[in-house]
Order: sequence, then C-alpha cells, then structure tokens
Amino acid sequence: MAKISVLGGGTWAIALAVLLSHNGHDVMVWSALPAEIESLKKDHRHRMLPDTILPEDLTFTTDDREAVTGRDLLVMAVASSFTRSTAKRLAPYIADGQRIVDVAKGIEEGTLKTLSEQIRDEIPAADIAVLSGPTHAEEVIKGLPTTIVVAASRQETAEYIQNIFMSEVFRVYTGSDILGVELGGALKNVVALAAGMADGMGYGDNAKAALITRGIAEISRLGLAMGCKAETFYGLTGIGDLIVTCASMHSRNRRAGILMGQGKSMEEAMAEVQQTVEGVYSAKAGLALARKYQVSMPIIEQINLVLFEGKNAKEAVKELMLRDRKAEVSDTEWN
Repeated sequence: MAKISVLGGGTWAIALAVLLSHNGHDVMVWSALPAEIESLKKDHRHRMLPDTILPEDLTFTTDDREAVTGRDLLVMAVASSFTRSTAKRLAPYIADGQRIVDVAKGIEEGTLKTLSEQIRDEIPAADIAVLSGPTHAEEVIKGLPTTIVVAASRQETAEYIQNIFMSEVFRVYTGSDILGVELGGALKNVVALAAGMADGMGYGDNAKAALITRGIAEISRLGLAMGCKAETFYGLTGIGDLIVTCASMHSRNRRAGILMGQGKSMEEAMAEVQQTVEGVYSAKAGLALARKYQVSMPIIEQINLVLFEGKNAKEAVKELMLRDRKAEVSDTEWN
C-alpha cells in the first residue's frame, strides 16, 4: 500500500482518487478551495459525478504540509492554468526525489512550456512523470476498461507508477517520450474544439474523420520538429486521445466547440460547459510553437482566429478546404 495525495478536486482528480483507493492505497485529496473540500467531505460525492459515492477511506485536506509530507506519490491533477502556481505553493514541503506524476494536459502560453517542465522549474529536485491517454473521468470512475501511458525519464519511476495505477480495468503502459506525450495531450484539445465546431454546424462524419486525421498530422509534424518519437503520436496519447476527445460527449472541448459552432461566443460556451476547456488555453501556445519551429498547422491556426479574432467558424472551415492543392504524403514518389 502506498501513501498517495491527489492534488486537485476536479472530476479527473476524483476519478483517479477512487481508482487508487480501490487499488488498496491510502489516498488523500487536497484542494486549494476550502468549499470544494468541505463539499466532498460532507456529501462524499463530486457535483459533476453525482452518481458515484466516494469510498469511505478517502481523506480530504486543504493543508499544504499535510498533503505533501511523507507521501509516496503526488498526483498533480489541478487545471493546467494552475499547475505552476500549485507547484510553487507546495514546493517548500516536497522532499528531494519525491515522486510527482502530472495528469493534466496543457502548454503555458507565455513560456511555451509543458506542465512537467513547469513543475520542474518550481520543484527541480522532484522525480517527475506524466500520465496521459484516452481517458474520461466519467468512465474511469465507473470502472470501465481504460488504457493509459505513464512517461518518465527513469524506467524505475515509470514502472513504479505503472504498478500503482494498474488494475483489471485500468491498463498502464510505460514510455520515455515525456514531451511527445504532453504535446499530444495538450494539442488534441485544440483539434477537439474544431471537431465540436464542425458538429455544431451540422457537418457529418466525413468532416470529423478529416479533422482527426489531419489533426494528428499537424501534431506529429510539430512533435517531430521538437525531437519527439513518431510512434508516440500513433499511440494512445496521440491518435488514441485525439479520437476519444473529438468523438465523445464527455469531452468538454468538443462540447464547447459544438456550442461555438451553433453561434455562441467562446466565453458563453465555456460558461455553459461549467468545466475548464483546456483547448482554449493551449491554442495560442500551439500556434506559437508552430511558428517557432516553422511547422504548418492550419487547423490550429484557424481555431486561434475563431477563438481570439472573431472569425466565423464556417469561414474557417471554408478556408481549410480551399487551401493550396498538395499531396497527402510529403515524400510521394510517382512511377
């Protein structure tokens, strides 16, 4: 049995806390929001997951020192926009070599750093890994079969976290391509906004398939330019995560995109979804990375125009369809 603290009180944090508790671990949930912790203590349910009663042995705290001290593993599950500030806040209590696994997805707009890089900035002595894949909290908390990847720079760390999370319904693979895993996880949310917009405008399966396949082409082009492994983008944290996020109504990014495709503003869509829409926060960073590494990412570019410059979604789709003619594969050879 390991002592684990899940840092964050959102749906993904709670789903993982339940999973880890069922795996037999001592699990504590921490949040910076007293009202959130009080609600979890009192109701033993999460407001966005009302059908699940939380295990009685889960404990809850808002105390920073209590959440961190003596814990074998810290699961960083706060929204991506709070990753750096949370790491900085908890850094004084974290021991050298303490294991931290980040389970959120995003890229910091100002620095263009992934979440693990932000944590490393604030807690350089920690042993940091990432856990990512095609996973919806609504299914994981019900014990539905799920597969995921843990990536770390040390094999020992990856295998330790694999063993902590692994169960008969939660299969965990290991890998070393931390950056590739994080890029896939962050940028698929932006493509999912586009897929949602297409749904909201009444476009069909053909458009969805095009967005998924061309979306992974864009993400993998950027990843390769940044030194990631091509196989990462063909796997669970690449095409796998992209498919589930573009196709499922559990996806907050797709749901927000649908509302925008129906004519609502970004702000109106985010308010109606009532959860963090990570793709909005990663869109500008994705475009900045594309320009930095001189990689063509037309879907990411058009989504930025719709989100931040008031471009009509239908015009964005039209522009994507009428781009210059080109071959699908860059090194096509003709007989």
